[in-house]
Amino acid sequence: MANHKSSIKRIRSTEAKRLLNRYQAKTVRNAIKKIRTTSDKAEAKDSLPKVISMVDKLAKKNVIHKNKASNLKSKLTKHVAKLA
Repeated sequence: MANHKSSIKRIRSTEAKRLLNRYQAKTVRNAIKKIRTTSDKAEAKDSLPKVISMVDKLAKKNVIHKNKASNLKSKLTKHVAKLA
């Protein structure tokens, strides 16, 4: 167990950040899944900018890698463009 005040505080703050990161990552995954499963092009087109913004924020905070964010955005954009 941690012996120093600073390390105890670090454990607390790390746990809080971890929970927030997990929540935000799960929210983005659900939003991506919603776009991929929808067949309505208008709805997908409306939600795409919001999802791209969410992915960018995760990449900026290093929750996901910047290349993964780029791949996700590219694939989602292609998918929405392909919808009838």
